[in-house]
Amino acid sequence: MQEIDDSRAKRNVAVLVLVQALLGSQLPMIFIVGGLAGMSLSPNPCWATLPISLIVFGSMTTAPWLSKVMQLYGRKLGFYIGSAGGCAGALIGAYALSVSSFPLFLLGSWFTGIYMSAQGFYRFAAADSASEEFKPKAISYVMAGGLAAAVIGPQLATLTSEAFVVPFMGTYFAIIALNLVGSVFLVFLDLPVNLKERTVNLPQRSYAEILKTPKIVVPILCAMVSYALMNLVMTATPLAVVGCGYGQANAANVVSAHVFFMFAPSFFTGHLIARFGAEKIVATGLVLLACAGLTGLADIELVNFFVALMLLGIGWNFGFIGATAMLVNAHKPHERGRVQGINDAFVFGLVTIGSLVSGTLMNCSGSSAQEGWLSVNYAMTPFLIVAGCSLVWLVWRQPKGPVGA
Repeated sequence: MQEIDDSRAKRNVAVLVLVQALLGSQLPMIFIVGGLAGMSLSPNPCWATLPISLIVFGSMTTAPWLSKVMQLYGRKLGFYIGSAGGCAGALIGAYALSVSSFPLFLLGSWFTGIYMSAQGFYRFAAADSASEEFKPKAISYVMAGGLAAAVIGPQLATLTSEAFVVPFMGTYFAIIALNLVGSVFLVFLDLPVNLKERTVNLPQRSYAEILKTPKIVVPILCAMVSYALMNLVMTATPLAVVGCGYGQANAANVVSAHVFFMFAPSFFTGHLIARFGAEKIVATGLVLLACAGLTGLADIELVNFFVALMLLGIGWNFGFIGATAMLVNAHKPHERGRVQGINDAFVFGLVTIGSLVSGTLMNCSGSSAQEGWLSVNYAMTPFLIVAGCSLVWLVWRQPKGPVGA
């Protein structure tokens, strides 16, 4: 049996992990200060988290065209566009803070969404040059780079938030520097380029045909539910922890534990997928998300918040990485731009809705923070049922066919 050479793929994975750690640090930085900065600029306190929602909305609206650019001209160009978007968003954000303009701040958030969209394609790029056996491991390792970003980002935000007279401006200048430095490492990627000539004459399925393909639509649905429910609960958690009588430090510790458990499993998720199959790992992720909801419903003790958010992190990791592994094997190579663009547009579309709904459920669905927290956890139920049933249907009912069938 001929040994498969994955040296090129492993080099790309190493570069993508480094890029994920550096460039990816800007998102936790913005998620930490964005709401606080929004609170200081917005005319209505209820709009304080709107900048965060605009980032996710920017990612949703960017994914389809950015994926097409990558399909035709290579991933690297798309990643440079993402870094440029991150720079532009931070520059506009810093200027908006200096002139106290909430609309400009929202515009900067949308540009940051361009970077968020590009970062979402790092996991697909890891699979482009990998063998079938190494693909799930490559995806998982790149996602693990988010663990470093989750450590670096908050530390940089703390160091820079008060560096200038205008609060948070220093954080946005640091984000500009991250984009400039991190982009340098993109040079070392060795990914397929100039795909236009090789794909222009190949048959392309319409979006409707793609979305009628079970092997494509079920992974998309599972990724949507995994990511959106994680975002729904995580966004509400600080409000719930503080509202239930605990301190802000407790809320920060709960979120930090959650972020750790989002990315730490990535060191072995790919191995689990290779051994047991992506479908079983996705199913496990959905079960863990359900367990997180049940833990949140059980009590409002601080330990419940910790356990629920830890389970939420692992459930997201298994569900999202597993769904990605399913998707990369469900379409033909020349369709990747269209299929992956649809995937991220739908995923971040539902995440946008989740981030908007989260605050409403917490603040407007009951007379107390406890009732709001219960509403958030109950809201997970129908989505988990739909995703779980679709996965079972795919595994039990659909015949095994060729890729793209």
